[in-house]
Amino acid sequence: MERIYLDNAATTALDPEVLDAMMPYLTNRFGNPSSIYSYGRESRMGIENARKSVAKLLHAHPSEIFFTSGGTESSNMAITAAVRDLGCKHIISSKIEHHATLHTIEYLHKKDEASLSYVQILENGHIDLSHLEELLQNSSEKCLVTLMHANNEIGNITDLFSIGNLCKKHHAIFHSDTVQTVGHFPFDLRNTPVDFITGSGHKFHGPKGSGILYINENIKINPFINGGSQERNMRAGTENLYGIIGFAKALEMASENHITDKEKIQGLKFYMMVSLEKNISGTSFNGDPTGNSLYAVLSVNFPKTEKSEMLLFNLDINNICASGGSACTSGADQGSHVIRALKNDPNCVTVRFSFSKYNTTSEIDQVIDKLKNII
Repeated sequence: MERIYLDNAATTALDPEVLDAMMPYLTNRFGNPSSIYSYGRESRMGIENARKSVAKLLHAHPSEIFFTSGGTESSNMAITAAVRDLGCKHIISSKIEHHATLHTIEYLHKKDEASLSYVQILENGHIDLSHLEELLQNSSEKCLVTLMHANNEIGNITDLFSIGNLCKKHHAIFHSDTVQTVGHFPFDLRNTPVDFITGSGHKFHGPKGSGILYINENIKINPFINGGSQERNMRAGTENLYGIIGFAKALEMASENHITDKEKIQGLKFYMMVSLEKNISGTSFNGDPTGNSLYAVLSVNFPKTEKSEMLLFNLDINNICASGGSACTSGADQGSHVIRALKNDPNCVTVRFSFSKYNTTSEIDQVIDKLKNII
């Protein structure tokens, strides 16, 4: 059986057209972008054109886009800068953020650089906005609010405008981890009340190790990595030239084909939901899958049995790639902090299936067949 890949929220296949755009920079256009001869200037032009293209697609200014190694670095940079450079001494976040955010805020809290509050999560996995307002109102110190746009495990989408406007009202800085939505969701950053957002190329058929941090032009922070004047003195180190070219090309393609891709992928998600409910009794879904939710992510609970406890392992044996999301811990798998925060049901085994434009309904049929045998 051919491999069936349903873990696109973890990473996606590199699009052949993206590889074509990168190839010249992997072969003959290898000049250092900081060099002054023509070879270097060619590379520098490649980077600046990529920056303009990304900025245009996100409706931002080129001067607000900084290339990084990915979402983790971008979130670390934004959160740390908000505390150290912008005077945010109180961080408000949630228990279902990505570890890139959670570990960073826990570290700053442990070092006594900021106090830490967690906003409550509603039963459907969405943020409790009235609790967020309460936390902001009751804070005697300047706040950093860091809440993700779409959750990587359950797919819930948060309204950036509601949160951003609350932050504005209470003079808080707003950072959103948008790694799951850049390349999957149309942004208009000029008209969105957010200070920092992040992106990662490998989530939308671009290369790994390429990312962006958007820093609103009204924000001035210090560099996170020192040692050179790259990225307008904000990130030292020779640029990931072909990664940057690939990121921009992947974002351009994702934006061009957004409507068609979204329709196709959403169709696959709903098709799988219906097939699961029809064929496997006792399945349920996490978050708000048919509501305000990412079209590419489906978090499924299966009833816990001796067979289903080894579900991911058995799927892997059958050449099916999906990811775990159970609250329990087994061996090397630490379990999911997101599922634990939502509902710690020991009688469920949770699996996340995430789709891309390369998946088909016949693949989903095959997965359902295997699941019926396994469970």
